[in-house]
Amino acid sequence: MSLAAELERALHYPLGDQLPPPGRATELRPGVKWLRMQLPFALDHINLWLLRDRFQGREGWTVVDTCIDRAESRADWEKVFEAELEGLPIVRVLVTHMHPDHVGLAHWLCERWNAPLWMSGTDYQTARYACQVVNSFGGERLADYFFSHGMTDPADLEQIRNRKSYYRGLVPAVPPSYARLMDGATVTIGGLAWRCIVGYGHAPEHMALYSEQLNILISGDMVLPRISTNVSVYEMEPEADSLTLFLNSIDRFLPLPEDVLVLPSHGKPFHGLHTRIGQLHDHHRERLAEVVEAARARPVSAYDMLPVLFRRPLDLHQTTFALGESVAHLHRLWHAGQLVRTRDERGIWRFGTPP
Repeated sequence: MSLAAELERALHYPLGDQLPPPGRATELRPGVKWLRMQLPFALDHINLWLLRDRFQGREGWTVVDTCIDRAESRADWEKVFEAELEGLPIVRVLVTHMHPDHVGLAHWLCERWNAPLWMSGTDYQTARYACQVVNSFGGERLADYFFSHGMTDPADLEQIRNRKSYYRGLVPAVPPSYARLMDGATVTIGGLAWRCIVGYGHAPEHMALYSEQLNILISGDMVLPRISTNVSVYEMEPEADSLTLFLNSIDRFLPLPEDVLVLPSHGKPFHGLHTRIGQLHDHHRERLAEVVEAARARPVSAYDMLPVLFRRPLDLHQTTFALGESVAHLHRLWHAGQLVRTRDERGIWRFGTPP
């Protein structure tokens, strides 16, 4: 049995292997529906949520997250409009964070249904910036940054330089206005209170939602049942300690009940929140120990650490995420004083144990 499968056995999936079919929903509670849409990546799906609502005098649905903007996603949504809205409109679009699979179709849904966007201020502004500039999540600056962390293959770097509209290709626009979600604030949806819980490290200002009345946590990407959330350091904030921010953030969920139903953005709804948080801490603790061991032999770059942290073949798309995560592990150790950082004659950052 694989380690991932063994860890999963410690969680409980109340729906077993049941998944919503394309363009249809699975009702989890009265007025709470689960949608699942395909993504053209190694991580091949995203979960979206429909919450029955009454907003500003209009009966309808609040959507939580949207999928990327592509023809297949829009077609799935058209089926949802026909089959799952019970003749009612979408009255609000709520986005947990600015990554393309979460915000990509917000502009289309908001315009189509005359519905406002709700999300955190930092992620809204980051999304607006990323879909308006040329070289977002690619280009010369990102190639230079990856080189500084050990990616030296000319062909790989050239592909990064030429990837000039990655974000905008998935998020062609962001609505021109929004309502701001803030940590600790309460959003009333369908007469029920949902508390916003901020998370850092994965996105600038990720918002999860918890309903005490339903005992449901919409965890977004902060707590996933089978895979560990990507936690990266990138060129816009090159000194960040993202992994420490992330690990501190998931501990903010510990006061919630252990039997809360967790609705993650990837994977299946599950019980076992505290157990999963412990598993994530254990996972990163083990990876960090392996990084220290490798750095003890000789100073290492983030690129050197990819085989240590990721024991499977990676294509270039996956490598860009993996390299950012490798930097995050090195930076946690560096900020904690367990590693020292130097720059070699080629301009590559290397991390070693203190003398």
